Amino acid sequence: MPTLSERFLPPTPLARRLSMQAILFAFGEGAFLTGSAVFFTQIVGLSAAQIGLGLTFSGIASFCLAVPLGKLTDRVGAQRMWALAAGGEACLYAVWPFVGSFATFVAMMVLLGLADTGGRSGRGAYTLDVFPREERVESLAFMRAALNIGFTLGALVGGLALALDSDAVIRAVPWLTAVILGCNALLIRGLPAAASDAHEDAAAGAAAAAEKAISPAALRNRGFLALCTFGGVLGANQVLLNVVIPLWLVQETDAPRVLLAWLFGTNTVMAVLLQVPAARGVNSVATSLRAARVSAAFFVLSCLIVLVTHDTIGWTTILLVWLGHVTVTGAELFQSAAQWGFLAELSDPARRGEYQGAAQLGGTLGGVWAPAAFTFLAIHWGTPGWLLIAAIIVAATAGMGPASRAAERYLARTDPAAAA
Repeated sequence: MPTLSERFLPPTPLARRLSMQAILFAFGEGAFLTGSAVFFTQIVGLSAAQIGLGLTFSGIASFCLAVPLGKLTDRVGAQRMWALAAGGEACLYAVWPFVGSFATFVAMMVLLGLADTGGRSGRGAYTLDVFPREERVESLAFMRAALNIGFTLGALVGGLALALDSDAVIRAVPWLTAVILGCNALLIRGLPAAASDAHEDAAAGAAAAAEKAISPAALRNRGFLALCTFGGVLGANQVLLNVVIPLWLVQETDAPRVLLAWLFGTNTVMAVLLQVPAARGVNSVATSLRAARVSAAFFVLSCLIVLVTHDTIGWTTILLVWLGHVTVTGAELFQSAAQWGFLAELSDPARRGEYQGAAQLGGTLGGVWAPAAFTFLAIHWGTPGWLLIAAIIVAATAGMGPASRAAERYLARTDPAAAA
């Protein structure tokens, strides 16, 4: 039986350092995000429509440049790209208090989106390279749990700033975030070099360039792109968690609105305590497919549970809505584990950053339509809509097996060493 420390602490010193980094990063961002709506409206002076437009422009820019930023990650090195993006975010947050127009807000959102996209490519490539194969997914699960802890702590600080009801305090929160993210960038630079980054620094020449030139490009790996797109559909569990179930509770059930706080609290606790057990044993394409199917089963079960609450009353409704949120949280945990497993096993080691960018591209294609579609289906169609959502999830999960095999064949055909 594993000891208490083995259950709740990362298994290696490096995994612990990266988990602490995740807490620090999430603490900084969470402090700002908690009060961002107030900051944008009261301090910057924007309307809700302008905020939405800024987020849309940021998303478009990130979508278009995900793969180029991934290629840049491969060129400059994953750790260096991650640290540069983190430092860039720190500088941008320091500028937030001086933003006072819609045009500068859009520019800031686009730059922050690109920094986040580049940073995710660097972080993803670095963590896949720095951990041994048997430690990757479990270590990433600990880091994901640490992110949830950091965001919770950041939300407490952000909530305290809002409770003080002072524009000066709210204006100062981005500077706090900037300082924390600056420390985060220094921490990233101090991490040990991954094997691929060390190789790049040592090769720095024609041999490494020639090796990458003949290795497969991520966008030509159609099986990998299809797999990531199907994964994006399965990742729409976040839409149920954060949008559809809360709206359903408010508009279609007699459950009290205060239940929303309990739902999100339960989700946070489960994400911290159960992400590692959900990811344990995911170390191959086959086990990643199994985790994806478990995620889909939880997703479908959530749809079936929530749809009946339209006709229930009282404590029955409360219990079922809570259970529906618990099951969709299970879908989140196993989908994350499956995603890490696929990226670890089906990325070309010579193009980790590019494959990270392609994964972001496919994930966006798979899930960008879900908020509007799932909300419409559930709220306006009721039971048939929930059943159609479940059918979409089943179909996407069924496509992941053939797509993963196609990705494996592509790697084997173009680079047998990478496939091995």
